[in-house]
Amino acid sequence: MRLTALLSMAARVVVPKDYRYGTNRPWTVAAKKLNPPGKRRRKVFVEPIAPENWSVLRGDRVEILAGKDKGKQGKVIQVFRKRNWVILEGLNTHHRYMGKSWDYGGIYIASEAPILLRDVALIDPSDRKPTEVEWRFTEEGEKVRVSLRTGRILPKPVVERRDGIVPLQWKDGPKDTSPEDTLEKTYVPSLKTLEEEVMEKMGIVETRRQRRSYWY
Repeated sequence: MRLTALLSMAARVVVPKDYRYGTNRPWTVAAKKLNPPGKRRRKVFVEPIAPENWSVLRGDRVEILAGKDKGKQGKVIQVFRKRNWVILEGLNTHHRYMGKSWDYGGIYIASEAPILLRDVALIDPSDRKPTEVEWRFTEEGEKVRVSLRTGRILPKPVVERRDGIVPLQWKDGPKDTSPEDTLEKTYVPSLKTLEEEVMEKMGIVETRRQRRSYWY
């Protein structure tokens, strides 16, 4: 584990109570435009799913069960747990103009739209067909996803970051900070000033005494 991973785990984003989540991260400019201060938007009701019961992960292969791309299989590239959304690579796309102005027609691009979690199903690797899954524990105590149709374990996908690094397969190098070094307490708080700490460390003894002063 790298230092950046530990820092990202400690970071928490605070949003208003009536915040409406979308496909943009809350701290981005696009999300702030959709949720400006003082604006009240229509409440969106989302089926509550506990984090431990969430079965679809980024990198999984799933099949669409409803919609215009019903029956097609694709790879999950994004997951939005606040809205029960998943985005599949190259599927459920919609086209729109970007950068259109009075003197420029803009660019016609295609982008993937989110799909509800209930409208997709995981693919069983044994027969490449959709199946329902549930979380179970192995004899070693590991929590795994099991197909209800075949009983086979569905392994968790290996996800690469944008820089090509696989976090689960990463091995710390000589220049990486280990978790032990990161969590080690090396600072001891003191009531002394910086000058006093430097003098104490260098063995400098102050023989001068401050002249007494009276406020009255």
